Amino acid sequence: MKTRLKDLPALCDTLKKFTFSPSVNEYIKYGALGKDPPGVGEPQPPTPQPPPPLPQQQPPQQPPPPPPQPFRSLDTSIPLLKSNKISIAQTNINTLLQANDLDTRSIVQPSEAAKDKIAFIFNNLSAINFKQKCDEMKDIVKDDEWQWVSQYLVVKRVSTEHNFHTLYANFIESVDNQPFIHMVVRETYRNIKVLLRADKSSEDFSDRSLLKNLGHWLGLLTLGRNKPILKEDMDLKALLIEAYRKGHQEMLYAIPFVSKVLNSCPRSKFFRPPNPYVMGIMKVFMEIYSIENLKMNLRFEIEVLCNHLEINKDEITFLPLLDDPRALEGAEEQLSTPRPPEPIPPPVAALSTTTTSSSVNEPPSVVAPTPPPMQPNQPGPPIPKYSYQDIRTRGNVGIEHLLEINSNLPLFTAHPQLNRAFVCRAVEQAIVEAFHHMSASRFMFIVISTVEQVIKKDFVLEPDENKVTQSARNMLTAMLAGMVLIQCREPIAHFIATNLKRTFCTALGLRMDQQMTQQQKELMEEAAMVIAQENTELACSFVQKLCCERAIQELDRRLLPDIEHRRTLRFEGKRYYDPQVLNYQLNKMPEELRLRTAGPAAEQLVVYEEFGRNVPGFKSERDRKSTLNNELFDIYNKIYDEVERHLTSLNVPPGNPVATAIQNLRDLVSNARTKLDVPSATTLLQKTVENLLRFYPTMSVGGTEELRTHLRDSHLYVLRGLQDSRARGAAWTNKNITKILIDMRDETRWSPEVIAILMRHRFLSIPLYDKYLAQGLESGNNFAVVAFVARLLKLMLAEEQPIYVEIDLYNTLEVLSQYASLGGRYVDGVVEILEQIRPTLVSELIIPENRMYLPMMQSGICQAKEYDDPPGLPEKSDALFREWLNQFYAYMGRDPSYSKIYNSFMLSMNQYGFLKSDEHISRFFRLCTESCVESASRLASNSSPEYRRNSSVYSYIDAFVKLIALLVKNSGENSSATSAAMKTNLLNKVLGIIVGVLLQDHKLRQENFHPMVYHRMLIMLYVELSSPDPVLEPIVANINNAFTNALHIVRPNIAPGFSFAWLEMISHRVFFGKMLMPPSARLREEEAFAVPGRVVQSWPLYAQLLINLFKFLDPFMRNMDITKAFDKLFKGILRVMLVLLHDCPEFLCEFHYPLCDAIPINCIQLRNLVLSAFPRTMRLPDPFTPNLKLEGVAEINAKPVIKANYVQNIPPSFKQELDAYMDTRTPVTFLSELRGHLQQNPDTGSRYNVRLINAVVLHVGTQAIDAILNRGQVISNSTIKHSSHMDIFQNLAVDLDTEGRYLFLNAIVNQLRYPNAHTNYFSCTLLYLFAEANTETIQEQITRVLLERLIVNRPHPWGLLVTFIELIKNNQFQHTRHSFVHCSPEIEKLFESVNRSCSRTM
Repeated sequence: MKTRLKDLPALCDTLKKFTFSPSVNEYIKYGALGKDPPGVGEPQPPTPQPPPPLPQQQPPQQPPPPPPQPFRSLDTSIPLLKSNKISIAQTNINTLLQANDLDTRSIVQPSEAAKDKIAFIFNNLSAINFKQKCDEMKDIVKDDEWQWVSQYLVVKRVSTEHNFHTLYANFIESVDNQPFIHMVVRETYRNIKVLLRADKSSEDFSDRSLLKNLGHWLGLLTLGRNKPILKEDMDLKALLIEAYRKGHQEMLYAIPFVSKVLNSCPRSKFFRPPNPYVMGIMKVFMEIYSIENLKMNLRFEIEVLCNHLEINKDEITFLPLLDDPRALEGAEEQLSTPRPPEPIPPPVAALSTTTTSSSVNEPPSVVAPTPPPMQPNQPGPPIPKYSYQDIRTRGNVGIEHLLEINSNLPLFTAHPQLNRAFVCRAVEQAIVEAFHHMSASRFMFIVISTVEQVIKKDFVLEPDENKVTQSARNMLTAMLAGMVLIQCREPIAHFIATNLKRTFCTALGLRMDQQMTQQQKELMEEAAMVIAQENTELACSFVQKLCCERAIQELDRRLLPDIEHRRTLRFEGKRYYDPQVLNYQLNKMPEELRLRTAGPAAEQLVVYEEFGRNVPGFKSERDRKSTLNNELFDIYNKIYDEVERHLTSLNVPPGNPVATAIQNLRDLVSNARTKLDVPSATTLLQKTVENLLRFYPTMSVGGTEELRTHLRDSHLYVLRGLQDSRARGAAWTNKNITKILIDMRDETRWSPEVIAILMRHRFLSIPLYDKYLAQGLESGNNFAVVAFVARLLKLMLAEEQPIYVEIDLYNTLEVLSQYASLGGRYVDGVVEILEQIRPTLVSELIIPENRMYLPMMQSGICQAKEYDDPPGLPEKSDALFREWLNQFYAYMGRDPSYSKIYNSFMLSMNQYGFLKSDEHISRFFRLCTESCVESASRLASNSSPEYRRNSSVYSYIDAFVKLIALLVKNSGENSSATSAAMKTNLLNKVLGIIVGVLLQDHKLRQENFHPMVYHRMLIMLYVELSSPDPVLEPIVANINNAFTNALHIVRPNIAPGFSFAWLEMISHRVFFGKMLMPPSARLREEEAFAVPGRVVQSWPLYAQLLINLFKFLDPFMRNMDITKAFDKLFKGILRVMLVLLHDCPEFLCEFHYPLCDAIPINCIQLRNLVLSAFPRTMRLPDPFTPNLKLEGVAEINAKPVIKANYVQNIPPSFKQELDAYMDTRTPVTFLSELRGHLQQNPDTGSRYNVRLINAVVLHVGTQAIDAILNRGQVISNSTIKHSSHMDIFQNLAVDLDTEGRYLFLNAIVNQLRYPNAHTNYFSCTLLYLFAEANTETIQEQITRVLLERLIVNRPHPWGLLVTFIELIKNNQFQHTRHSFVHCSPEIEKLFESVNRSCSRTM
């Protein structure tokens, strides 16, 4: 109709007042003039096409795409919009028109009159007349024109008229033309794919609106009419995953589209929930929904869809598919590929203006762009900067140490908080995106299949399996690295730059393209450009090696049967060959192509060796060896210069032995620098150790301290240089130094000063040296070894930062403890040293059988520190663990016992050779633990939302924990005793490995240590093994003991970075309940705790953990170093103790002594929490009752249960004298010597042995109570007087100084608890000491000790309240008349307040 507007100019003048589409406005404008718009009805002139440019003369910029042609197949009179700006309110179908032009030129089109009639039919279609319109349509449209109608319907009507979808769907059904319906569906699919693959770099709201409309239409035609959407047509689940991986912009298109498709499901009989097809898509939706910081509009789309389908989104469980590399295997790419990165021009580069000023018609080959400055030639492939061995994809190293970052960039100068970690995170994320973008799995499959076939052909007669394996790996590495390099080099720079910009914006609190000034944008773009340029090769190398390592695992698996066959025949002494292949080679192959019976010849193997030496994208092996030799030469040069400096600094006469030793050392360094081989390095190492052992201990301190320093520092510098990874490495150096010490036969090897230096600087293989010392002590007669070990331990304990003595020298301490317990000939002070190193356990209730399992845990700790794995073992372990990971999540929720996948996995472990010995399985556990730690730490520290979902962070750990639990449950099936022992041994070994990895990680990472990973691993493993299971029931006590030992080893004193996670674990509801609650639910709590002394078997273990925690507080409280972190930790401890007081007071009652013994002296409230506990079966009398007498309380003469061997804290000789005095009051000099005994081996920060004072007070008090009760008397003020026990107490109160008396009185007040004989006796003793004090100083200190425990927050111990009320209310003590009560107005007000409080309560 619009073509007739030129005949109606008056109408056109009227229509100008209204707004129509741009094409109609064009017709109206020219119609008012009485003519058609330009180009209508006229032949289109051909567009001049310039000849193609030569490849070498193409400019570096990508040429702009040719202008799109009009959509002539539908309406040649409609010109395209000239503006690229899309209005949100107006839907633009340009994308569909442009894409359909080339595909529809062969379509038969109706006449212009027929087109107008078809448009009129659709314009006037309604629910009332669509039957009539169907008949009209059939009359107008010919059979070969239905394709054009389907295209017109989808592009011009359906894509823009969402409200008429139902009407149009009913219309095409009423047409009753199945080919036509099929054409409409096909056309719908085609246009949807056009929109999905369109460029999404700009915010084109029209394309998104068109896609949503077509999605709704597709759902109506398929799912809404019970017809499936076939995978070959469109895979909706794969579309969502692909959109997630390609970025946020793709998700803005894909998520609303799929949501609209599923909107028609309620109309269907088959595809409504819980249809598996629909629920599979919904699970992917919910995984996307769980992403933090997901756009609100996308989250809203998913919520609306759930409501429409009547699905509760919280009830949908899903497996992590978004990051699963197998999720898109075999799937066709459905979305547009992100734009390749634009070439990053140099900062000053500019193209010649000749290109832009040249004529349009001039061939581009004539005028070439001027190359940028400093680049006269076309850039070739960059020279590799890294060798294949430099890139590490496993372990805790990563790529951070290899990143090249210019700290002088303006962005980093303006914002110093943008540190190296932000850049590393962005580059790592770019690597992940590049790995998924280039479909690495497809390349890997192609290369693996090719290499497998070639190797099986060339090596079919090769008997040596090592040659087969190595050649296959070399060929695969070279081929795959080249393919990956070609694919990833271009996009990876784009990904790095994009991620850097996003990371910078997040770190600075900005949003991309918003809230940023032009200067900020320029700074970010410059920094991203420079860093991307400098690190693209590093990222490419990382992606290459990552793909190669994963492909090698799969290749090894495929070649495993052939390799095992060769290995088996070799072990059996048989010759490997295939008779059929051999006959074929001899009879049918020409001699030039025939394979040799002994495998490929040497000249043929050179080809495969070259594959391994020349990996594309990496330095060649020859270059690497040359580089290594150069680096080693430089290291020897530095060592030589340092030794020479020490030699010239000596001011000694010629012939001095120290100068001679250093001069000989310099000559050995020069020899090693010349030869650069292993024997010369070994000789240098041996001479260095021998010089230290020979000269360092023999030099007297006086006057030669400078010589000792020069001797020590010069030799240690040599050892440190050899430890360098570019030289011989730490493992080689430490092992050889230890071997030298073990092989020595003279007495110089027993030099504790030198050994302590070597251990302090980590120059020894500690596990190996520990076994050597233990073997030397086991003979029992080697006094030199005992003396050496004792002096070595003293030196190590004297260090400001002592190394882990208890862990490193476990075997030595075990043998030394046995040797000391024999009471034979050993050095003085060995027992005291052992007590300092090993905290004494609180009770002997620990299961004796469990001590036999401690060596297993220690063995695991030692194995966690060894890194010299056999070649290929880490790769095998990684492949096996990934296999378990995939099986675990595939079967999650199907088989709670996991029996099927467990059996399958055990077969795989056997095939990989990990079940051959304990060593192999221990290495497997260590490598898996390191893999979990690395993966979880990286995911936890990544700030992007995709990596901060808990399911992804914990996925590796939870799968590994489940594997350990299954292995423990299924180990040992012969007899019950043997099975329990095997389960316990395996558990202790695994815990030892986890603990060993934790300690190593804590040492390496320091402030970057991630405790969350280990906390999750340990607590989940404990939860798994503590769940009700008849298989684990016999070893419940062993499980508790094993975890207690593990936590004791990583206690806060040893691993401070783990202290918060450690506290959280011991207070976890499961661990807390299993360790402290009654052993079974068969007894009620009252019955379980009714009998005094009945104790849960694991109580002593938990008490030991609390003691470890309290000892960690001591240095902080002693120095009052109250940091913010310590303040939070202390509050957490108080909360744990409050829970203990409420839920398990009997535990605190029976273990109050060892707990108070470990609590720092100034932690008054913490000590009150322990002492306030009383049995739940007891009802406490009100301490404020007037005239309350302790003699009248029913339980006052009952002895409390104390689960601690406090007597062992008293030295045997001193205890003998103490008991003798209490019995006979002899010798008379005992009281005068008592103070000196208490000052032996004082605690840090004190002049007294606090543990000894506490033990003496409790021992004397219990002996006094026994004596009173044995005489048939009751404890009272009259029966405690004039006894040897009271003489000791009175002597201590008078003879001790202020510090000693304060500690002594605190030891007494620690026994004032709930009503019992101890509370009664020590209350009477304290009041008697106050009454009989010969100076007011003693009375003042007694008052201070009582008062400082009462003025803190509640709770307060019952015995403390009773004693203090008796002191201030009993006129016999005349407390208010003492001068210290009135010494200052503040003190006087304090006592008045306390008196009023007590009086008011009474």
